[in-house]
Amino acid sequence: MQAEDVKSLLQEKLPGTQVEVEGEGCNFQLNLISDELAGQSPVKRQQQVYAHLNAWIADG
Repeated sequence: MQAEDVKSLLQEKLPGTQVEVEGEGCNFQLNLISDELAGQSPVKRQQQVYAHLNAWIADG
């Protein structure tokens, strides 16, 4: 998975979200700015983002 793949997926799943992705291979740092994630606890935000990435993570 490439950084652009991660960015495209998150922009598709979280419309209106500003997404920045740094890294390569299996190590990425994500910076997201989103009204949809605002007001959620850090754990809930992480769970929501990972829910969209879990299939790709599982595929390795």
